[in-house]
Amino acid sequence: MERPQRYRTLAGAGEAVHVDRKSRFIGRARPVSDESEALCFLREIREAHRDASHNCYAYRVRDNSLMRYSDDGEPGGTAGLPMMNLLLAEEITDLCLVVTRYFGGTLLGTGGLVRAYTKTAQLALQAAGIAEMTACDTALCELHYSYKERFEALLAAFGGGLLELEFGAELLYTYYTPADRSEAFEAALTELTQGVAQPVRLERSFRPLPVEGAGTGQGDPDGAAPDR
Repeated sequence: MERPQRYRTLAGAGEAVHVDRKSRFIGRARPVSDESEALCFLREIREAHRDASHNCYAYRVRDNSLMRYSDDGEPGGTAGLPMMNLLLAEEITDLCLVVTRYFGGTLLGTGGLVRAYTKTAQLALQAAGIAEMTACDTALCELHYSYKERFEALLAAFGGGLLELEFGAELLYTYYTPADRSEAFEAALTELTQGVAQPVRLERSFRPLPVEGAGTGQGDPDGAAPDR
């Protein structure tokens, strides 16, 4: 099966705090590339918060479409599952999300827990930022100086970017274009230069494109399970 050309993940690591009726929730989100990195991050949080009431988590990695979550002693379906539902709704992967709770003495109820864990997870994702990773082709191309402005305008029009520009007898561009637009860009470049340009593709890799926000909200289903 062909590998997807795009996926959404975290732009960086994020941390946020949410307080609900004296219970303190600390959300942390971190990019991971595989399950071992997710488990390592989870161990770090557990070690740092041994005295916490709960360290609930959810993580997704593209490798084998792996998904795991845990309520860590909270009533079933009130913590890990809402966090996972948020990741699925936002269509983000290759990350681990952990929400640590310090119990404040007041029971929140099942619905209250779902809302608190979801809210904390949303805040952590917003702090981390979301990036759309796009498969891009990196290439080299030599051009006469007279093509400089037109080449750069064409590259921008196709959603590409300049990585390096060397000045010599001719201009030597190192650039990238989204993989699904590379052929069209090269055809347009051939037309622009009347066949003079001979781009050479070097590699294909994923590059981030930041997108706005995350965690705009999930439903708040109430249930009957007891609080802790």
